Amino acid sequence: MSQPHPARPSPPGAPPGGRPRPPSGAPPAKPPPPPGGAPPVPQARVPRAFDESKLPSVVQDGITPAEERQKRRRTCRFLEECGRLLKLPRVAVATSMVFFHRFYAKHSFAEHDRFEVAVACLLLAAKTEESPKKLTVVIQECHRLKNRAAAQARSAGKSPSVGSVGGLTPSPGHGERLTPPPGSTPSSGSKGGRGGDDRESLLDSKSEEFIKLKERILLLERVILHTIGFELDIQHPYKFLVEQIKKLNHSRSLEYAVAPPDGAPGNTAKMTQELVQYGMNYANDSLHTTLCLQFPARTVASACTYLACRMCKVRPVGGQEWPEVLHVEPHALASISVQLMELIAEKKGCDLAVFKDIRSELDKMASGTSSVSGVKRPLSGGGSDVKKPRLE
Repeated sequence: MSQPHPARPSPPGAPPGGRPRPPSGAPPAKPPPPPGGAPPVPQARVPRAFDESKLPSVVQDGITPAEERQKRRRTCRFLEECGRLLKLPRVAVATSMVFFHRFYAKHSFAEHDRFEVAVACLLLAAKTEESPKKLTVVIQECHRLKNRAAAQARSAGKSPSVGSVGGLTPSPGHGERLTPPPGSTPSSGSKGGRGGDDRESLLDSKSEEFIKLKERILLLERVILHTIGFELDIQHPYKFLVEQIKKLNHSRSLEYAVAPPDGAPGNTAKMTQELVQYGMNYANDSLHTTLCLQFPARTVASACTYLACRMCKVRPVGGQEWPEVLHVEPHALASISVQLMELIAEKKGCDLAVFKDIRSELDKMASGTSSVSGVKRPLSGGGSDVKKPRLE
């Protein structure tokens, strides 16, 4: 007959018949997950106010918020043109702009050359969005575009700081180069346009200056990663924009305020196509501003949908209010729309009369809120003769 096994002695510090206690000083055990699945992932916190007067470039460099915005816009146009030359997907170019905005939210323009930071952002974004490009190719294309814009500005008798591709050659004084690095061939031989020989504006890939430039770009890539906290999963308004427009049309929540010329007011396919086209343009314009630092991508997409509907003369069915239809707070919708209209008003050919009507509607929409603008700055115009009242 087999003998029963003797009971094992309890470890020191354990109650009789119970589980051993954790040693003193050890971290407490994590509680088990609640029944029904994993806990919900907390949403990223977005600041309720974005004060441009506290940006590093404004505080440390002494430039005005308007000048700071202008530098961002010019560099974003530079990134957009470089992405087109490199044949990068749109999402990669958008990601590079978000990296650029986040970087200069913590650094001033005097600390780093914004041209080199832009190249590093483009290089990193291409890798992030699975469209990598060789470093040498990126540097050569960006340098060629920069010199071409400078040559066009000189031929037009303008300052190089306001070049044709968004001021690619920055003005001196804020830590940025005005002339091409030594070792490169002057770009005057390229005749300032695409018709010239672009090979003359290429850097010598074997020169010491080119090697140093590559090292600086690679170093800036690591600095950018540390600055953004290695947060590479960037959300853009595009996906939310298309989903929202399709959902609104599928539920028959939108209608034309005026019957379309083709006499088919219920043509949801045509309406969807028009709204998506306008909305994508507004989403692209939003990346030239600091909206990606102020609001989540889904909220920006709702504002782009609103502006697209207003431009296409589309309204909610049944007299509903836009914040209710788009599921967005009125102050956020007003703030994003105003900032986008300020940017677009600077372009030629925009319909300022429509913008005036939209501003009037935004005033009424935000009349019950205490603080409408998410940015602490005057809602200044873009040189137009349309009076733009403050929403605050």
